[in-house]
Amino acid sequence: MVNSFTDALAGIGRYVLLMGRVLTQPDRWRMFFRQYVTEMFQLGYNSIGIVLIISFFIGAVICLQIKLNIQSPWMPRMVVGYTTREIMLLEFSSSIMCLILAGKVGSNIASELGTMRITQQIDALDIMGVNSANYLILPKVAGLMTVMPILVTFSVASGVLGAYGTSLLGTTTVPELNEGFRYQFNQWFFWCGLIKAVVYAFIITSVSAYKGYTVVGGSVEVGKASTDAVVLSSILVLFSDIFLTQILT
Repeated sequence: MVNSFTDALAGIGRYVLLMGRVLTQPDRWRMFFRQYVTEMFQLGYNSIGIVLIISFFIGAVICLQIKLNIQSPWMPRMVVGYTTREIMLLEFSSSIMCLILAGKVGSNIASELGTMRITQQIDALDIMGVNSANYLILPKVAGLMTVMPILVTFSVASGVLGAYGTSLLGTTTVPELNEGFRYQFNQWFFWCGLIKAVVYAFIITSVSAYKGYTVVGGSVEVGKASTDAVVLSSILVLFSDIFLTQILT
């Protein structure tokens, strides 16, 4: 028990020290912006498809479940659209979608940096006098923090389209959904989702990069680091969701 607690504290210390190296001014801004654009494309653009597909069907399922299990003759018809909108804005498109992306993006970052570590590419950068942590990790952090709010916006829009798609099944109607989506709309809830997304993006990229950057061993350890990155970043996203929700809403 004591050893586990000590190891955890040591891991936190190593993470803080690594972030201190990462969050410094790049040596060459041109190289940084080139990597920054590349990471935005790899981490963000390549994730648009899965975000749109999952959000569309989740929006449809939420709408159907609310219609079938919550609505009653005593409730107004617009409650389906209203509840679907609130769920998509407050939790799914920010928190749950970021958990899904933690599995895709986090494992990718950890395995990439872990492979570079065991093949001594990171050591070569350090020998040449390059701040390898800043050069490799900062573009990933900045790139995902930039595109994550865009992905959340796409997720909300796709979820709303999925809810409208249920009207083709005859479960609800477009006018009912329109009324619910417009009823007492609080714009701040949308901005809350974007703020959460930026924080989650930093957690996912920094924790995954830490796990990959500090790998010791071979290919087995790289796979373990990739798994640990997904698990730890997901736990931290859920943990921070509690505080962000309390602070922002």
